[in-house]
Amino acid sequence: MHLIQPRNCVHFRVQTTRRKFLIWWGLSCLGLLLSFFAATSVHADSHDAKISAHGYSFYGDLKYSEDFEHFDYVNPDAPKGGEIALGTVGTFDSMHPYTRKGRAGALSSSIYESLLGSGVNGTAAPADVYGEYYGLLAERLEYDDDKNWVIFYMRPEARFSDGTPVTAHDIAFSHNLLLDEGLKSYADAVRQRIPKVEVLDDHTIKFYFSEGISRRSLIDQVGFVPAWSEKWYRETGAGLDESRLDISPGSGPYMVDTVDVNRRVVYKRNPDYWANNLPFNVGRNNFDSIRIEYFGDAEAAFQAFLAGEFTFRTENDSKKWATGYDNPKVRDGAIKKAEFPDGSPPTPSGIVFNLMRPQLKDRRVREAIAMAYNFEWTNASLQYGLFKQRASFTQDTPLMATGIPKGGELKLLKSLGYLVPVDMLTQDARIPHSSNEARLFDRRNARKAMALLDDAGWLVADDGIRRNSEGEILSLNYLFNSSSPDTLSGAMENFVANVRKLGVEVEFEKVDSSQYTSRERDRDYDLVYDSYSAFLGTGTGLMQRFGSEAAEFSLFNPAGLASPLVDAIIEASLNAKTRADEEASLMALDRALRYEFIMIPVWYNPSYWVAYYDIFEHPKSIPPYELGQLDFWWYNEEKAAGLKASGALR
Repeated sequence: MHLIQPRNCVHFRVQTTRRKFLIWWGLSCLGLLLSFFAATSVHADSHDAKISAHGYSFYGDLKYSEDFEHFDYVNPDAPKGGEIALGTVGTFDSMHPYTRKGRAGALSSSIYESLLGSGVNGTAAPADVYGEYYGLLAERLEYDDDKNWVIFYMRPEARFSDGTPVTAHDIAFSHNLLLDEGLKSYADAVRQRIPKVEVLDDHTIKFYFSEGISRRSLIDQVGFVPAWSEKWYRETGAGLDESRLDISPGSGPYMVDTVDVNRRVVYKRNPDYWANNLPFNVGRNNFDSIRIEYFGDAEAAFQAFLAGEFTFRTENDSKKWATGYDNPKVRDGAIKKAEFPDGSPPTPSGIVFNLMRPQLKDRRVREAIAMAYNFEWTNASLQYGLFKQRASFTQDTPLMATGIPKGGELKLLKSLGYLVPVDMLTQDARIPHSSNEARLFDRRNARKAMALLDDAGWLVADDGIRRNSEGEILSLNYLFNSSSPDTLSGAMENFVANVRKLGVEVEFEKVDSSQYTSRERDRDYDLVYDSYSAFLGTGTGLMQRFGSEAAEFSLFNPAGLASPLVDAIIEASLNAKTRADEEASLMALDRALRYEFIMIPVWYNPSYWVAYYDIFEHPKSIPPYELGQLDFWWYNEEKAAGLKASGALR
């Protein structure tokens, strides 16, 4: 899990919301020594043992050998051509996803590559393993046994889309620019861990790591620095403190073709892409163009899809999935409606509490407000029974905390002494309350909620509104994105209605996407519908999301969680020497986050819901960690011609 930089891109469900970035580490150590020596070579000089490899994982194991021809799940003979078009809701005013200002166009980060390779828009590649990264701009890397430094040997043939070479100087420039002008939480964390970068020659770069810190998320962190053209930045004077439509050329398979602000963005495949024939890319990047259409609201986007204005849709609205596709195009087979299993843990989304607000610092208040959410009624009445209730930050994985702590998890928690509340050791991991499916307002839960509020000192006055001893009203602002699906909006409106019945004043404030982004950055809310990232391994990105140091300003910690207990568990996970210790620490982290109660968990879907015009094909077996529609699916020209001839597709 490397540190995270961009989070100002438009909210765009090209992938499901289960991933924002590559956050995975390898989960299995079976056959570690055998695979390690098969994938790497170890040699000694007069000072250090050095490891040289074509890829990297923390434990050293790599599934794909140095002479691999392609990833196992791709179709190496997939044809190139055609267009895939997707829709999104919202607006954008920039094409620079790494700036602190503006709202970036969808997929705008996808044109850039890194020393280590990833999928489209930072998704997993390969998508059939956790935590393994393979060279892209770098043909190999070398690091000492203690991971005090790493050297990347870059491919001299790498080129930006304008034909200029990608060099070590560009990587160093990009790294330093992110430190100087990027997000503060990112820059502060990186400076502490990566004190020096050295360009050894035009195609060789060395990063040094601080002493006395965990070796986690160091090599992969620098390996995923986006490659920007230093020449372009010098010539234009551009920086990360402004939104821009003209941006640095990238070195990736796609480049920006056309931009129509707030209407569409089109990316075209670079005909001169330098890495077309690398094994890393065989069977991938198959479309000639990727088109993104923008819409003012979710219903307009849906109707546009049915009309054929775009061709692939990832569905997240249960009502539409259950009833909206009763359409002649679906019945006739022009549109395919399919579910694919998703092997990654669901995104921990829900109603997030701003813990910086005085009235929400008391957990009794948060628990009372949570009692107003009725999952059972919501799922049955609004969502056609299609969802499951989420409890964990590692839902349905071996890292999900269950029951009381035991084994390695218990040992770790006991070692933290007074930081661990006694009831965390003696009680089952927190699970959401149950509610009456037949009644939106569950009176049993309401009584519990009212008792909690009374205990917290918020008593009902003669006007039915709760006030504290100083006469202050218990008032909350719930910030909500107006472009959200109608079903989500309806579910949250019902939740707010229930909260009001408890005597709490709640303003359910719907704002447009640009206002929402701005206010979310400023943490101008009491409640917000947001998410954290799931985790299956440790890394310094955990500190950005859950750590105290950046709690006041981290965009990735919308609750502003600052917990010494959580900090200590994260530190223990970073210092874990074995996979067993790492798993124990992450199970403890899941337990602690649920104990701290930073959000009201809502629902999740263990599958991808997709609808698409029958012009695309995909490998028979979809890998567990990516759907890959922009990555390894392909276009069928014959099918497309047939649908166009029939009038089903424009």
